[in-house]
Amino acid sequence: MAEGMENWWHHAPVFDPRDFGAKGDGIALDSPAINRAIQKAMDAGGGTVRLSAGTYRSFSIRLASRIRLHLEQGAVLLAADPPPEPTPTGGYDLPEANLAAQFPYQDFGHSYCRNSLLSGLGLTDVVIDGPGLIWGAGLVNGDYEPGHLPAMQPGVGNKAIALFDCARVTIRDINILEAGHVAILAAGCTDMVVERLRIDTNRDGVNLDCCRNVRVEACRINSPNDDGICLKSSYVLGRLAMTEDILIRGNWVSGRYQIGSTLDGSYRLIDEGPEKLCNVTHRTGRIKFGTESNGGFRRVRILDNHLQGSRGLALETVDGALLEDVTIRGLTMRDLRHAPIYIRLGARLRGPAGTRPGILRGITIEDLDAQQSFSAMPIIIAGIPGHRIEDVVMRHIHLHQPGGQSARIARRRVPEAVASYPDPECFGVDLPAAGLFARHVKGLTLHRFTVNCAKPDKRPLTWLQDVIGGSIQTRHLHNLPAALLVHAEAAVRIGVRQDGGRPFMLTQAPRYLPVSPEDAHG
Repeated sequence: MAEGMENWWHHAPVFDPRDFGAKGDGIALDSPAINRAIQKAMDAGGGTVRLSAGTYRSFSIRLASRIRLHLEQGAVLLAADPPPEPTPTGGYDLPEANLAAQFPYQDFGHSYCRNSLLSGLGLTDVVIDGPGLIWGAGLVNGDYEPGHLPAMQPGVGNKAIALFDCARVTIRDINILEAGHVAILAAGCTDMVVERLRIDTNRDGVNLDCCRNVRVEACRINSPNDDGICLKSSYVLGRLAMTEDILIRGNWVSGRYQIGSTLDGSYRLIDEGPEKLCNVTHRTGRIKFGTESNGGFRRVRILDNHLQGSRGLALETVDGALLEDVTIRGLTMRDLRHAPIYIRLGARLRGPAGTRPGILRGITIEDLDAQQSFSAMPIIIAGIPGHRIEDVVMRHIHLHQPGGQSARIARRRVPEAVASYPDPECFGVDLPAAGLFARHVKGLTLHRFTVNCAKPDKRPLTWLQDVIGGSIQTRHLHNLPAALLVHAEAAVRIGVRQDGGRPFMLTQAPRYLPVSPEDAHG
């Protein structure tokens, strides 16, 4: 937030929705009164709409420029249950008329703004802050299950906060519970700060789509059924736009706990409660680029974040986008249920006719420490034939995984899955490398690479196919075969060395590259 606006809020007029008819008793419908308070603040040139302690049952609240919505301690903004039957005049606002119907390349839940609890279109200088609670109890999350209303039904809301084409936005110090399909959806927003939030929700936490100059910092997000922090670059605005100049720093993201238990402090594990998942790898709660990837991503920094009980970090461009200039540093992962890092250039090509595969290049990952409690998946870097990922640098990478994989898996042929949905499962659950699976890559640097397997593992450390140029330097290997450091096919001009061993160069690599025991152990 600009310093001038920060000072202005301290002296701005304050408006209490109770003065406009709000009850705050959890029974009366208070959104009309809150909207009247916002309108009065607009008429005054801006101001703070303050919710004091109480429960404000509401349908859609329409934010405005130069408005601060402040929830005091004990204030709960409660999303009301929608009408059971379709209605154009009751319940949540209808989805706005936009270009999404002409560009249907993203989910319904990401395509509209107005069918939300809080929404803003084309606004400037907007603040939503706490320490109160936004509880999306009446929002739908897009699951088509018995008893769930469809998100497309008129009168239904599916997001806690949606902001489209807004500038100078601050969301801070707020708690968000059960937020529908997305807790915060920002599309086409610039100069935005999201900080010190506590989000405990059914689906996505924070989604940034076609946004510029955004900082997401010091948030705690539990989202076991979908992504915690997700960058997208879709056709949601009816045009191509980049997601760029993004800082994601100092966040805690999890898929491990029952919904609501990180907010109440009980931290109840999913495995111990009614939400236990049959497939424990389904837990999500990760930081991700994609899958919607039409416009592009660049200049993104992901620093000093912690992932727990979730999938790993995913960088995906499969719909024609450029993805470049990404720095990831200081990432710790515990109780991982999937590949620690998944970098994918694919060809799903969900876009207009003629969409071509994108470009993925310039990725730096440093100081990563990952402990996998369930999955033995390696880091995955995978382009497609004719479209290589370029210039990936990884330094000081430490993996701890179960191991125990057989020689049969080490010989497994992995499908290209060119047009598949971009998740590691598209290659199968068991991959033929313990540390790194890389295919269709130009320029790969892997230095100070440590892999510790809890059980002896028969797979090679690295599995390379169509990898051109780079270097691999391992530091410490535990429970991996001494005789097979690298499996390589069509991998050329790659220097390989383990600490203390003799370096060698892959020129025209054979299928299997044996390494002498002294080279393997130093």
